[in-house]
Amino acid sequence: MANPSDPRFGRPRFDTASRSGVDVAEYDAGLRHYMLSVYNYMVSGVLLTALVALGMAYTGAVMALVNPMTGGLSGLGWLVVLAPLGFVLLLGFRYQKMSEGAVQALFWLFAALIGASMSTIFLTYTGTSIATTFFATAAAFAGLSLYGYTTKRDLSAFGTFLVMGVVGILVAMLLNMFLQSSALSLVISILGVLIFAGLTAYDTQRIRQSYDYVAGTDMVGKVAIMGALSLYLDFINMFQFLLSFLGQRE
Repeated sequence: MANPSDPRFGRPRFDTASRSGVDVAEYDAGLRHYMLSVYNYMVSGVLLTALVALGMAYTGAVMALVNPMTGGLSGLGWLVVLAPLGFVLLLGFRYQKMSEGAVQALFWLFAALIGASMSTIFLTYTGTSIATTFFATAAAFAGLSLYGYTTKRDLSAFGTFLVMGVVGILVAMLLNMFLQSSALSLVISILGVLIFAGLTAYDTQRIRQSYDYVAGTDMVGKVAIMGALSLYLDFINMFQFLLSFLGQRE
């Protein structure tokens, strides 16, 4: 996926130190507007996901995703679960060539599909524990994102380590599909929460820095949506890993 915060993205970084007071003020206002747009998209995406999941769970539509014979996913269920991966790849490789409206539409569709796939958690966990975990995740996310936005510490090296951790988690999850180890599952969940907690701070800093390279260009709207997608994925993954060891089963 193209990284908008990479200096090779296309334009020199905005050097606030060399600008007049008026330009700095305009830059700060633009940055605030940009970050507000990122958070608006991210929060709206999470709310859309929650509404779709709740709607499918309470109308019984979620049962279309379950194979009644095995209790696992049905063919439609697998399609709903795997389809978002295609949307992420499409956005990651093609968003620069798309219109802002197209990127926005794919983001909303992606969030809706994630909501459909997550509706199955209501078949496993109690509604109370899901709600409690959701609000706990929201509180943790807010604190971590605020830290990433305000810290002067460069988190880029830390981010590289965390991305490697995500790869390790994926490998461990695939391995545990065969081992079916509850102990390994618990370790994966705990590490998953810690890794995506760290990524929340790292991604927030990266997204803030990306504004330096897109300010005043026609890319700013699309990059804001892609930044929102990164934070959205951090939130959703942190919530799911947290739910896996805090959630009370039906």
